[in-house]
Amino acid sequence: MAKGLWEQILLEEIIKLQQQVTELTIAQTALEAQSQLLAGFVEIARWSNPGQGSPLVQQEILKPFLSEALNLSTTITGAERGSLLLVDQSGQIEDAIFTQDINRQPQKLFRQTLDRGLAGWIYTHRQSVLIPDTEQDERWLKWPDNQYTARSVLGIPILKKNILYGVLTLLHSQPEHFSPAALDVMQATANQMSLVLENVQIYGRLQRYSQSLDAELEKGRQIQINFLPEVIPQWPGWEIATHFQPAYQVAGDFYDVFALPQGHIGLVIADVCDKGVGAALFMGLFRSLMRIFSGQTVLAGLSVQSLEEHELLIEQYVTGAIASDTERRNQNYPVMGLDPEHTLALRAIRLTNDYIALNHGDLGMFATLFFGVLNPNTGELTYVNGGHEPLMVLTPQGEVREELRASGPALGIVPKIPFRMRRTVLAVGEVLLGYTDGVTEARAADDGFFTKAQLLASLPPQIDSAARLLEEIMISVRRHVGDVQQFDDVTMFAVRREGGA
Repeated sequence: MAKGLWEQILLEEIIKLQQQVTELTIAQTALEAQSQLLAGFVEIARWSNPGQGSPLVQQEILKPFLSEALNLSTTITGAERGSLLLVDQSGQIEDAIFTQDINRQPQKLFRQTLDRGLAGWIYTHRQSVLIPDTEQDERWLKWPDNQYTARSVLGIPILKKNILYGVLTLLHSQPEHFSPAALDVMQATANQMSLVLENVQIYGRLQRYSQSLDAELEKGRQIQINFLPEVIPQWPGWEIATHFQPAYQVAGDFYDVFALPQGHIGLVIADVCDKGVGAALFMGLFRSLMRIFSGQTVLAGLSVQSLEEHELLIEQYVTGAIASDTERRNQNYPVMGLDPEHTLALRAIRLTNDYIALNHGDLGMFATLFFGVLNPNTGELTYVNGGHEPLMVLTPQGEVREELRASGPALGIVPKIPFRMRRTVLAVGEVLLGYTDGVTEARAADDGFFTKAQLLASLPPQIDSAARLLEEIMISVRRHVGDVQQFDDVTMFAVRREGGA
């Protein structure tokens, strides 16, 4: 074989080897750059994962990362310049990122639609584009005020399930700079970017929904707060204090203090089963029913005048006998000092129970509820305890003189069941303390409850203020709970009889 032919063959082999070395070098550079991108993608995907994200994802993490990804893309392909346009589902530009050597104001592109040029073509066709020479391709549009002339262009859609999240464009001033291999590498990179942007968009939608939901819950919280007494009424010779601390934005606990006919005082503390919005809705219903029915009002066909058919039982502390209203009228049964106004108001317990059980029994919602009617002139307290935590009558020395235990079941479970009415008298200096199970079941880090024993241990040796009594109890509860998130609503009231009543 002639010497010249051997030299030509050898030269061709050398050229092929040089091309292979160049391709391997490019591939190694691309692999190293993609490793960096992939590590960043994993991190940004973790931060943008719905349920774990943060409002700072886009501003402090996503945009700087995408800028770094764009710069690495230019390194991988040897591009001189590049841009990344982020678009919404209507094709409008939401944001724009450029390599550092492009002096362009992204805000000029905001809300423009991708309907022309290379980006418009990619948006319409959802395909990558390799333009060897822009002079020969009408899809490339030149910027009138741009001094840079691009001759070779790569355009890659950032695509996921045919949803376009952005367009990546890489430029070079020399024609035929980008190869099909570079296009394949950048397509793989764009696929990784689409995963990140998909997560970010999902998170953004969830965040907007969450913000809207929070706003609605805040409205609900304000409405619920309006259900509670804005100012606790005070009567001469009495101090009434309350504490209300919901575990969430809305609560199932509630208390109420309101005036009744003949100058008497209505006292309510209740705990609706469950938590959240459902419990809060029923809290408003229970509270409204108690107020309406205790004021001799008609609702849904149930009125205090219709109660003769019911058997509201009155427990006599003196004799221990129990008699119905009908028996008492027919037999001239002694009432033992019970005020008829108290009896009338406390019938609200029976009406409320029947209304909830008959109209909403299928929902399984009920409430433990204490309703007491206090005569501020005599200290007489007539009450019904519907399955609630026993209220305590405390002496001025912080000792429990009496517990006002349940005299009937929780309200709203079974209609037309009897509730016993009971009576006690608060002496001067004594305090009526009511609370929900959010106090005794307040959890510490080890899941240990605060317990009733700790509640009793937290009582001060001398009670001279209802407000300070609740403060002392809450100090003990917070000390027990520490930094643990509150699990249940905490509600209390204290009614202290002062001298001169």
